[in-house]
Amino acid sequence: MSDLAPTTSGGAAAKTDGDNRYKAVQNKLKTLATAMDLAGNELEVLLLSMRKNAQRSEGLAVDIANAELDRKFIEMTNQVSVALGGAAVEVKKLHETAQEVSGLAHDTRRTHARLYEGLDDIRSSRPERTPKPGFFVR
Repeated sequence: MSDLAPTTSGGAAAKTDGDNRYKAVQNKLKTLATAMDLAGNELEVLLLSMRKNAQRSEGLAVDIANAELDRKFIEMTNQVSVALGGAAVEVKKLHETAQEVSGLAHDTRRTHARLYEGLDDIRSSRPERTPKPGFFVR
């Protein structure tokens, strides 16, 4: 029986509202990066568990063969082992993708801060309100 159970401790999904202010975008990028970091960690645990279970299934098939049980049980146990191994390969790809997305989210957040933090500081510290986008366009 598997020790895996769904968890709810993962990061919350970023809101998909239209708020594109500097601090809101920074917060959304941080939330995305954190969620992907957590997903990567959970996928790594899943990957290790799947590999371990595949090896255990393979060992069990050998034990069944040594006990001279019906051949169909050996084949079924081998199929479980192969299926777990194949699924582990796909989980590894998903883990690598989660790590890549996490890295890109962190990079995007840093780039966004480098490009827009100064402007946000200026806009936030002045007493006058900023016109809405498109105000100066005729």
